[in-house]
Amino acid sequence: MITGVYHTSFTVSDLDRSLAFYRDVLGLKVVVQQEKAGDYIEQVVAYPNAHLKIALLKAEGSDHVLELIEYVHPKGHAIDVSTPNPGSAHLCFRVDDLQRTYEALVAKGVRFKSPPVRITLGVNEGGQAVYLLDPDGITLELFQPPARPS
Repeated sequence: MITGVYHTSFTVSDLDRSLAFYRDVLGLKVVVQQEKAGDYIEQVVAYPNAHLKIALLKAEGSDHVLELIEYVHPKGHAIDVSTPNPGSAHLCFRVDDLQRTYEALVAKGVRFKSPPVRITLGVNEGGQAVYLLDPDGITLELFQPPARPS
């Protein structure tokens, strides 16, 4: 029986480049960084001679872990991870001030799909959201929840 969610994982082309983005630009904290090879990892990922570089990161105040994996062997190839394609995914980060966060990230050269958008219907009406892209073109979202009356 499933009892919880441990982490979300993205396969990246260059772990160092991705760490520079997720850690240095977005401000996530590296929990652990390691390389794995040998029988155990070969069996889990089902690739002979698998060699992976892995980093686990967390946002401040969150227990959710983001795992970034670079396959050193076998080397993968880029796929189309555009948001409407089946199998693509995105990770949403909650922020307190979306406009301020957006402006700070634009100044750092982050690629956004649009400026922040006010949510006009549904359970998050009154909030704001925006999509951005990581160095591999993986979609991320920034979300500012709507103000709720106390």
